Amino acid sequence: MILGFAAQACFFSRFAVQWIASERRRESVVPVAFWWFSIVGGAGLFVYAIHRRDPVFMLGQGFGLLIYVRNLMLIYGRARAA
Repeated sequence: MILGFAAQACFFSRFAVQWIASERRRESVVPVAFWWFSIVGGAGLFVYAIHRRDPVFMLGQGFGLLIYVRNLMLIYGRARAA
């Protein structure tokens, strides 16, 4: 249960990071840290879902992790190309 709460806190932190970055720029932004918090929180919740043996939760977090990783691949690929 501690893992579940810790992972959920990490997952929630991504919204705080996004909000602060947007307020600073006065426009909506999604900083790289958002995706890293998404991966850490999502991976923790995925492990927790496995522990709970919840296939719906596992599937949802698993697909989410693919999206978070892909976004980082796009960000870092663009940075290398520049």
